[in-house]
Amino acid sequence: MNAPKILVTAANGNQGRLLVPRLLAAGANVRAFVRTEASASALRSAGAVDIVTGDMADRELLGRAMHGIEKVYHVGPTAHPKEREMGFAAVDAARAASVGHFVFSSVLHAITTDLIQHEIKRDIEEHLLSSGLAFTILQPTNYMSPIKLRPAFELGVFRLSWALDRRQSLVDPADIAEVAAMALMDSERHAGATYELAAPGRHTAHELGAIISRVLARPIAVEEIDADTYLKAFFGDVGPDQFPHEARVLRAISARYGAHDFVGNSNVLAWLLGHPPTSFEQFVRRQYDAFRADSTTAAPITR
Repeated sequence: MNAPKILVTAANGNQGRLLVPRLLAAGANVRAFVRTEASASALRSAGAVDIVTGDMADRELLGRAMHGIEKVYHVGPTAHPKEREMGFAAVDAARAASVGHFVFSSVLHAITTDLIQHEIKRDIEEHLLSSGLAFTILQPTNYMSPIKLRPAFELGVFRLSWALDRRQSLVDPADIAEVAAMALMDSERHAGATYELAAPGRHTAHELGAIISRVLARPIAVEEIDADTYLKAFFGDVGPDQFPHEARVLRAISARYGAHDFVGNSNVLAWLLGHPPTSFEQFVRRQYDAFRADSTTAAPITR
């Protein structure tokens, strides 16, 4: 059987950088779509050779990227003001190129429309469902995030931008990548499916802090910060006026998660993986091992 030709968008993002090497190892021909030459260089180091660099909202460029592609994995860039436009363009370009299978990384509980990024992904889901393309939709919960662990490792404080007693379910991006690779490499089995992806556990910030403390074998403080402070942690020393869409997204997250839990169920992910999903403690241990092994800890890590 010929190796499938797969396009991965946002290919150096949190999922893409884990998915591309997995697909290459499985024998797929991978075309990676990235925004910058720095991302392209990182993927070349990981073994990718077919790389498209540019703006995913550019429909002409996206159309060229789809040429000869059999399957697509589309994940929108985090909190991007053109995320909806990019998602619609990706679906339209895939349909025009007669792509055989479109796998979309959406979000858990996309119907929660007071969360801006959820409403955007919900709209892309609907556009995909109406496209006539064979589809698989993944709905991961919040990522287990290296960027949120960094202050705990370096400063002894774990920070979240919502109420510390609200519960949340999390998922390891590596587990998402494993499921995405399954869906792409076995379209017949997974086409038409929508999968909620969450690891076991529904944790408050205090419980997450206690897990981190146990791994580090030292006390960890837990602190609530506001959305604009998190904006700076996420995008650098910027203000909401410079990133108005991103600020709105983060403020909406703080408001929603401050008033409501955000939880899912791990059954589907465990069934898909065929083994227990990564727990938060396992994730923290893996990240802390990497942190201690890396003498250049100033390297940026994105959510």
